[in-house]
Amino acid sequence: MPMPPPQTTTPFAILSRFLSSPSPSHPPLPELLRVHALAVTSGLSPRPDLAAKLVSAYSSAGRPGLAALAFSSSPCPDAFLWNSLIRAHHCASDFAAALVAHRRMLASGARPSRFTAPLAASASAELGALGVGASVHAYSVRLAGDGGTRPNSRTMESGLEACGMLGELNSGRCLHGYAVKVGVGDSPSVDSGLFSMYSKCQNTEDASVLFLELPEKDVVSWTSLIGTYCRRGLMTEAMELLQEMVESGLQPDEVLVSCLLAGLGNSGNVHGGKAFHTVITKRNYEGSVLTGNALISMYGKFELVDIACRVFRSLHQRNAESWNLMVVGYCKAGCDVKCLGLYREMQLRDKDEFLCDANSLVSAISSCSRLEELRLGRSAHCYSIKHLLDDNLSVANVLIGMYGRCGKFDHACKIFGLAKLKGDIVTWNALISSYAHLGHSNAAVSLYDQMLTEGLKPNSATLITVISACANLAALERGEQIHSYVKEIGWESDVSISTALIDMYAKCGQLGIARRIFDSMFERDVVAWNVMISGYGMHGKAKLALELFDDMERGSIKPNSVTFLAILSACCHSGFVEEGRELFTKMGKYSLEPNLKHYACMVDLLGKSGHLQEAEDMVLAMPVEPDGGVWGTLLSACKVHDNFEMGLRIAKKAFASDPENDGYYILTSNSYGSVKKWDEIEKLREMMKNHGVGKGVGWSAVDNCR
Repeated sequence: MPMPPPQTTTPFAILSRFLSSPSPSHPPLPELLRVHALAVTSGLSPRPDLAAKLVSAYSSAGRPGLAALAFSSSPCPDAFLWNSLIRAHHCASDFAAALVAHRRMLASGARPSRFTAPLAASASAELGALGVGASVHAYSVRLAGDGGTRPNSRTMESGLEACGMLGELNSGRCLHGYAVKVGVGDSPSVDSGLFSMYSKCQNTEDASVLFLELPEKDVVSWTSLIGTYCRRGLMTEAMELLQEMVESGLQPDEVLVSCLLAGLGNSGNVHGGKAFHTVITKRNYEGSVLTGNALISMYGKFELVDIACRVFRSLHQRNAESWNLMVVGYCKAGCDVKCLGLYREMQLRDKDEFLCDANSLVSAISSCSRLEELRLGRSAHCYSIKHLLDDNLSVANVLIGMYGRCGKFDHACKIFGLAKLKGDIVTWNALISSYAHLGHSNAAVSLYDQMLTEGLKPNSATLITVISACANLAALERGEQIHSYVKEIGWESDVSISTALIDMYAKCGQLGIARRIFDSMFERDVVAWNVMISGYGMHGKAKLALELFDDMERGSIKPNSVTFLAILSACCHSGFVEEGRELFTKMGKYSLEPNLKHYACMVDLLGKSGHLQEAEDMVLAMPVEPDGGVWGTLLSACKVHDNFEMGLRIAKKAFASDPENDGYYILTSNSYGSVKKWDEIEKLREMMKNHGVGKGVGWSAVDNCR
């Protein structure tokens, strides 16, 4: 078999082959670097055609930095070469660099081509830089006028595309009028561009008029119009248009189905979403990745994660978006264990195929924060650094919260110090709420003061957190200052802020002010009722708490388990045994199952009132395993009422439940001391030593948050 003739390997021959190769088939990066090196050493790198080819090849390889280096070798780049550089940055999602290159092009005197404006406008749209995009548009129109020619249909189409991408409806309307004025308004391409622009700007009225004027209505045009209604939340109209489309003889494709599912998800229409899911299942759309992802997203927004998971598992093929949407859905629904389980499963798969995006990483870190899962949170932080996502502000904010909630404030403050330079109020809230969550209320208030000093305005979340911190400190004067600020900015009608103020005044002993705020609320949710009832209870005002509970029952707000805990606690503080029994029984009326805290409250109430046997019987009959706190409460009651025999029996249960709690040993020791059983006291001390239990040292604190 004859051997093929050897290829010539001179620099000129290699460069010639590179120039003559078709654009889509660029060589791999090592060979590309060799070609570039040969171009430089042979003195041919300034050639525009070679520079443009290198820029295009580096762009395809995802190396915009090398593309810029190849570009810089050309002394007089033309429009084609400038466009290649802008496109290289655009393809790498470095839209800021693309706009810088566009600005340099204009400054150099190079005349943009018809491909330049769409690239620059698209980069402006990605950055949300409306002013820059408008300037690009204005320059394009002026350029056409300066050349002594009127814009043709292609120019108008590009301008309309830019307006649509930027959502600049007013500029689009001006361009519409100009198109009519210069005589290109009847062009089919301009009609299509106008329809697309009005659709992207969510102007359903004008989009509908232009849609009727389209000579041919295909699936793409129907999708564009229906998508406009979906984005505006007009799902009834969108479904009516879908029916019209089907009646015209066209069937929706996967893109349109996904668009409708997204609209249903955003509207919160659970019934409509499930009904449409049934329709697309019958028509065999469900199996595709695009439709499957849209279903996962929709059910995730509905927080119906079990259905979303069934769709996810049923997909024959899943892409990175499928995994990311499922992780986000679990987090949104509060299924933190499942969220982290899927996140870890995703990490174990092909790293290049199933990369986490910023949204799923934020969700995973949020779940780590709520579960205080520091080890996995650190792993997610490392992942964010490795994949350059740590610079994302949302990722930085949840990292601050995660480290703060896990007590690692040195890490939280370090990230906060970097993020606050470009951050917003959410960044500050992340650290303030972390301090407050772990009981560092003074630090939370101090950081709030620092935030005000730096000129940032708090939002409702900030104020709720700081008011709660003042409540925990019983810092009445500071709380009153924040209340004055709330009045000043007109946020007194905010239900959550008013509820936080009620809690603060109640904990500071100002029940009258708390009740006035409660009575002045135009709208009260169950949390507001619970806080006011709890406020009365903690100050021994059980009668007022019971009256308020009766008012709540007569109204439209249904009490929840927290309500019953608050009112039972009020009865406990005041010794209202009969009322407590009735309320505990009444929970069944509202289909509420008592939890451990409700039982502990009842045991405390019965024990303090001397109903020790009834209290013990209740503990033994509990459907859940009693913890050390329940046994400890009963043990304390036995000591108060001098029931030595029961006390010893209960003490054994308490030691078994929580062997390291020094309080149980002290109570039992005091009981033995009252009957002069000194040997038993020595045995208790030996037990404490064996379990490594020492008597806790008391301490106190003084509030200096003034």
